[in-house]
Amino acid sequence: MKYLIVGLGNVGDEYAHTRHNIGFDIVTALAAKNDAPWEGCRHGEMATYRFRGHQIFLLKPNTYMNLSGKAVNYHLQDQKIPIENLFVCVDDLALPFGALRLKGKGSDGGHNGLKNINALLGTQNYTRLRFGIGNEFARGGQIDFVLGSWTDEEKKTIDERIDLATQIIPSWISVGLERTMTQFNNK
Repeated sequence: MKYLIVGLGNVGDEYAHTRHNIGFDIVTALAAKNDAPWEGCRHGEMATYRFRGHQIFLLKPNTYMNLSGKAVNYHLQDQKIPIENLFVCVDDLALPFGALRLKGKGSDGGHNGLKNINALLGTQNYTRLRFGIGNEFARGGQIDFVLGSWTDEEKKTIDERIDLATQIIPSWISVGLERTMTQFNNK
Protein backbone atom coordinates (compact mmCIF):
# COMPACT_ATOMS: atom_id res chain seq x y z
CA MET A 1 0.00 0.00 0.00
CA LYS A 2 1.23 3.50 -0.87
CA TYR A 3 0.60 6.77 0.99
CA LEU A 4 1.23 10.38 -0.07
CA ILE A 5 1.93 12.74 2.82
CA VAL A 6 2.04 16.36 1.67
CA GLY A 7 3.32 19.34 3.62
CA LEU A 8 2.07 22.63 2.24
CA GLY A 9 4.35 25.64 2.08
CA ASN A 10 6.24 28.02 -0.17
CA VAL A 11 9.73 27.44 -1.55
CA GLY A 12 12.56 29.88 -0.87
CA ASP A 13 14.66 30.96 2.08
CA GLU A 14 12.39 33.93 2.79
CA TYR A 15 9.55 31.52 3.62
CA ALA A 16 11.54 28.93 5.56
CA HIS A 17 10.10 28.21 9.03
CA THR A 18 7.31 30.75 8.72
CA ARG A 19 3.79 30.05 9.94
CA HIS A 20 2.56 29.33 6.42
CA ASN A 21 5.31 26.71 5.97
CA ILE A 22 4.45 24.55 8.97
CA GLY A 23 3.41 21.78 6.57
CA PHE A 24 6.94 21.72 5.14
CA ASP A 25 8.36 21.63 8.67
CA ILE A 26 6.17 18.67 9.67
CA VAL A 27 7.13 16.49 6.69
CA THR A 28 10.78 17.54 7.05
CA ALA A 29 10.73 16.32 10.66
CA LEU A 30 9.01 13.09 9.63
CA ALA A 31 11.65 12.45 6.95
CA ALA A 32 14.43 13.06 9.51
CA LYS A 33 12.84 10.58 11.96
CA ASN A 34 12.82 7.95 9.24
CA ASP A 35 16.25 8.72 7.74
CA ALA A 36 14.58 9.52 4.43
CA PRO A 37 16.67 11.87 2.26
CA TRP A 38 15.00 14.50 0.10
CA GLU A 39 15.40 14.42 -3.66
CA GLY A 40 14.16 16.74 -6.36
CA CYS A 41 11.12 15.48 -8.24
CA ARG A 42 8.55 16.85 -10.60
CA HIS A 43 6.72 19.73 -8.89
CA GLY A 44 8.74 19.53 -5.66
CA GLU A 45 10.94 17.53 -3.37
CA MET A 46 10.19 14.01 -2.24
CA ALA A 47 11.45 11.66 0.46
CA THR A 48 10.40 8.02 0.63
CA TYR A 49 10.60 5.32 3.26
CA ARG A 50 8.87 2.11 4.29
CA PHE A 51 6.62 1.85 7.33
CA ARG A 52 5.05 -1.45 8.39
CA GLY A 53 5.18 -2.75 4.84
CA HIS A 54 3.76 0.45 3.33
CA GLN A 55 5.55 2.77 0.90
CA ILE A 56 5.41 6.35 2.24
CA PHE A 57 5.97 9.29 -0.09
CA LEU A 58 6.59 12.66 1.59
CA LEU A 59 6.10 15.67 -0.68
CA LYS A 60 6.99 19.35 -0.41
CA PRO A 61 5.49 20.97 -3.53
CA ASN A 62 7.52 23.65 -5.27
CA THR A 63 4.44 25.07 -6.98
CA TYR A 64 3.93 27.64 -4.22
CA MET A 65 0.96 27.43 -1.90
CA ASN A 66 -1.76 28.62 -4.27
CA LEU A 67 -0.99 25.90 -6.84
CA SER A 68 -0.37 23.01 -4.44
CA GLY A 69 -3.03 20.89 -6.13
CA LYS A 70 -0.90 20.60 -9.27
CA ALA A 71 1.84 18.71 -7.40
CA VAL A 72 -0.60 16.67 -5.28
CA ASN A 73 -2.66 15.58 -8.28
CA TYR A 74 0.43 14.71 -10.32
CA HIS A 75 1.96 12.47 -7.64
CA LEU A 76 -1.32 10.75 -6.77
CA GLN A 77 -1.67 9.84 -10.46
CA ASP A 78 2.01 9.04 -11.03
CA GLN A 79 2.26 6.69 -8.04
CA LYS A 80 -1.32 5.39 -8.43
CA ILE A 81 -2.15 6.34 -4.85
CA PRO A 82 -5.87 6.33 -3.98
CA ILE A 83 -7.34 9.54 -2.55
CA GLU A 84 -8.06 7.80 0.78
CA ASN A 85 -4.26 7.45 1.21
CA LEU A 86 -3.63 11.19 0.86
CA PHE A 87 -2.70 13.16 3.99
CA VAL A 88 -2.14 16.95 3.82
CA CYS A 89 -0.42 19.03 6.54
CA VAL A 90 -1.48 22.67 6.54
CA ASP A 91 -1.47 25.82 8.69
CA ASP A 92 -4.75 27.11 10.11
CA LEU A 93 -5.51 30.67 11.26
CA ALA A 94 -8.76 29.59 12.92
CA LEU A 95 -6.98 27.43 15.50
CA PRO A 96 -4.88 28.72 18.40
CA PHE A 97 -1.13 28.28 18.14
CA GLY A 98 -0.05 24.65 18.32
CA ALA A 99 -3.55 23.14 18.24
CA LEU A 100 -3.73 20.05 16.03
CA ARG A 101 -6.95 18.97 14.30
CA LEU A 102 -7.14 15.87 12.17
CA LYS A 103 -10.09 15.70 9.78
CA GLY A 104 -11.15 13.20 7.15
CA LYS A 105 -12.73 15.79 4.88
CA GLY A 106 -13.89 19.37 4.89
CA SER A 107 -13.89 22.73 3.22
CA ASP A 108 -10.78 24.71 2.43
CA GLY A 109 -11.53 27.08 5.32
CA GLY A 110 -10.25 29.98 3.21
CA HIS A 111 -6.84 28.34 2.76
CA ASN A 112 -5.65 28.82 -0.83
CA GLY A 113 -3.52 25.65 -0.85
CA LEU A 114 -6.48 23.48 0.16
CA LYS A 115 -8.73 25.41 -2.24
CA ASN A 116 -6.45 24.50 -5.15
CA ILE A 117 -6.14 20.86 -4.06
CA ASN A 118 -9.94 20.57 -3.75
CA ALA A 119 -10.42 22.12 -7.19
CA LEU A 120 -7.89 19.90 -8.97
CA LEU A 121 -8.87 16.68 -7.21
CA GLY A 122 -12.57 17.44 -7.53
CA THR A 123 -13.18 16.47 -3.91
CA GLN A 124 -12.75 17.61 -0.31
CA ASN A 125 -12.70 14.01 0.93
CA TYR A 126 -9.10 13.49 1.94
CA THR A 127 -7.36 13.56 5.29
CA ARG A 128 -5.79 16.79 6.47
CA LEU A 129 -3.97 17.83 9.60
CA ARG A 130 -4.57 21.46 10.50
CA PHE A 131 -1.84 23.02 12.63
CA GLY A 132 -3.03 26.10 14.49
CA ILE A 133 -0.99 29.24 13.94
CA GLY A 134 -3.35 31.58 15.79
CA ASN A 135 -4.67 34.87 14.51
CA GLU A 136 -2.84 37.48 16.56
CA PHE A 137 -2.64 40.20 13.93
CA ALA A 138 -4.10 43.65 13.40
CA ARG A 139 -6.74 44.25 10.77
CA GLY A 140 -5.14 44.06 7.33
CA GLY A 141 -2.08 42.28 8.72
CA GLN A 142 -3.01 38.70 7.84
CA ILE A 143 -0.47 38.25 5.02
CA ASP A 144 2.44 39.56 7.08
CA PHE A 145 1.36 37.40 10.01
CA VAL A 146 1.02 34.20 7.99
CA LEU A 147 4.32 34.76 6.20
CA GLY A 148 6.02 35.84 9.43
CA SER A 149 8.24 33.96 11.83
CA TRP A 150 7.12 32.40 15.11
CA THR A 151 7.29 34.61 18.19
CA ASP A 152 9.91 33.91 20.85
CA GLU A 153 7.17 32.43 23.03
CA GLU A 154 5.96 30.15 20.22
CA LYS A 155 9.52 29.03 19.47
CA LYS A 156 9.70 27.54 22.98
CA THR A 157 7.15 24.85 22.08
CA ILE A 158 7.10 24.67 18.27
CA ASP A 159 9.44 21.65 18.09
CA GLU A 160 7.30 19.75 20.60
CA ARG A 161 4.13 20.47 18.58
CA ILE A 162 5.81 19.44 15.31
CA ASP A 163 6.96 16.22 16.99
CA LEU A 164 3.38 15.49 18.07
CA ALA A 165 2.21 16.12 14.49
CA THR A 166 4.76 13.56 13.23
CA GLN A 167 3.25 10.98 15.59
CA ILE A 168 -0.23 11.50 14.12
CA ILE A 169 0.77 10.38 10.62
CA PRO A 170 2.00 6.85 11.43
CA SER A 171 -0.96 6.42 13.76
CA TRP A 172 -3.33 7.30 10.92
CA ILE A 173 -1.62 4.75 8.68
CA SER A 174 -1.64 2.06 11.39
CA VAL A 175 -5.00 2.40 13.14
CA GLY A 176 -7.03 4.67 10.86
CA LEU A 177 -8.63 8.08 11.01
CA GLU A 178 -11.21 7.66 13.79
CA ARG A 179 -8.89 6.12 16.38
CA THR A 180 -6.16 8.65 15.55
CA MET A 181 -8.59 11.56 15.88
CA THR A 182 -9.72 10.24 19.26
CA GLN A 183 -6.15 9.90 20.47
CA PHE A 184 -4.66 13.17 19.17
CA ASN A 185 -7.32 15.84 18.54
CA ASN A 186 -7.45 18.40 21.36
CA LYS A 187 -3.99 17.47 22.68
